[in-house]
Amino acid sequence: MIVLTRLNRSRFAVNPDLIERVQATPDTTIMMVDGATFVVTETMDDVIARITRFRAGVLATAAALVAAGTEDVRPGAPVAGGDS
Repeated sequence: MIVLTRLNRSRFAVNPDLIERVQATPDTTIMMVDGATFVVTETMDDVIARITRFRAGVLATAAALVAAGTEDVRPGAPVAGGDS
């Protein structure tokens, strides 16, 4: 999740995988795949940077788990601590 700020200064978190597009018109508007829209105080470049950092963090965490040998990363492998 990435944290963004609405124009009224309230903060909210959004799943960046569900963002369809970001545009600056001049306010930055986030359009979600379900049609929801959010106008935020962050610039378009800042939103893109937050998405990039989020995805880099996911990849870095996955790489660390593989390197540590703590997770079976095969597709369909049971989740540690799960009921499968």
